[in-house]
Amino acid sequence: MDSSIIWQLAASGLLIGGVYALISIGLTLIFGVMRIVNFAHGEFLMASMFAAYWIHELTGLTPYWSAPLIGLLMFGFGALTHRLIISRTLNSPMVVQIFATVGLGLAMQNLALVFFSGDYRTIRAAAAQAVVRFGPVQVSQSLVAAFGVAVVVSALLLAFVSWTYPGLAIRATVQNRVAARLYGINIERVHLWTFALGSGLVGLAGALISMTYPIYPSAGQNFGLASFVVVVLGGMGSMTGALVGGLLIGLVETVSGFLIGDDLKKAVYFVMFILVLTLRPTGLFGRRGSEEIGIK
Repeated sequence: MDSSIIWQLAASGLLIGGVYALISIGLTLIFGVMRIVNFAHGEFLMASMFAAYWIHELTGLTPYWSAPLIGLLMFGFGALTHRLIISRTLNSPMVVQIFATVGLGLAMQNLALVFFSGDYRTIRAAAAQAVVRFGPVQVSQSLVAAFGVAVVVSALLLAFVSWTYPGLAIRATVQNRVAARLYGINIERVHLWTFALGSGLVGLAGALISMTYPIYPSAGQNFGLASFVVVVLGGMGSMTGALVGGLLIGLVETVSGFLIGDDLKKAVYFVMFILVLTLRPTGLFGRRGSEEIGIK
């Protein structure tokens, strides 16, 4: 195989993996703190992609500039979702939480279908077509941006939960809710801000990838499934694991797509998913009992 092809596959895989990592960071943050899996995560991504599209259509603003605004909008939407739905299920059996978030995702997807139809939309902007060249390697500028944001967000979140008072409050809540409450930590507020922050992060991701991928009501399904694989592969609740797991899945998907075809590339990383669950249920960066410890 030509070395230039190898470099191109590696670069494309890492950048696509950065997209998966950025999408998955919010999901793993929510699980690590609240021990709830948001099955509407992909639909949150889809909503942010539509927001980026309509902002561009109405104002001409490219997603590079509208991404912070969309992140704030999804932060607010996440806070509202927590108030109305999530907070009412936290003390319920897990099956109630699953049905609540699955139902929310189906409702969002069908509302998008009603209002926007099932047509594919793309953002027609010069930035969407721009490429970056590194010698023989040519990659999408928007994927480079998403990769950079994924690395920066991971570093900032790790610093936030490790060195700031709100971050320490989150860690205390994860480790022992009763003790944290006795020390004056408002557990409900921690949960609210965590879910809102996770939603804001997926909003940021959706805006950045809207220039690369088509936008339609079920666009979030494939990304949502991939993000679950990334979170399990990296280790539930591990933000470092989400970053590394995303990069691995991106590489596996790109190489397998080149070697065996696009139709089977997703099957390869789902086989990896099954193997990880069987051989190392804690994931690459997890440790036994991490589901009781939370974020790391």
